[in-house]
Amino acid sequence: MTQLTHFNQAGEAHMVDVGDKAITQRTAVTEGYIEMQPSTLKLIIEGGHKKGDVLTIARIAGIMASKKTADLIPLCHPLPITHVEISLTAETDRNRVRCQTTVKTNGQTGVEMEALNATQIALLTIYDMCKAVDRGMVIQSVQLLEKDGGKSGHWQRQ
Repeated sequence: MTQLTHFNQAGEAHMVDVGDKAITQRTAVTEGYIEMQPSTLKLIIEGGHKKGDVLTIARIAGIMASKKTADLIPLCHPLPITHVEISLTAETDRNRVRCQTTVKTNGQTGVEMEALNATQIALLTIYDMCKAVDRGMVIQSVQLLEKDGGKSGHWQRQ
């Protein structure tokens, strides 16, 4: 098993030195879901929410969150993100919205945390905008689907 990299030889938390790593194109793809009442999903799909277009606002929140990840995760490197794409899809057969996020950079470390953060915040924004009509929504299965770039290369969830 690979050693945890955020601890030094003395077991103290530290920021990993990526200065000697090659600059490569890095990509991460994540997903997550928010389940809700059928009436809540219908409200989102029909655009009838009094706060506005829920999915557009959630998408913007996710993009903004990806750029703020290093401000939230203590040992995360600030990265020059080159692309963020957030797809929010209503799945009426399962009463949920699926969020899939792709984040890219050209850098010395990966963008998995940025993609995961974007997905979480997009889903939390949906919750925030719809909680007045459905406090029982559940955010679930937020996970890395794929990453590419760097020394470890390509990884994909099976």
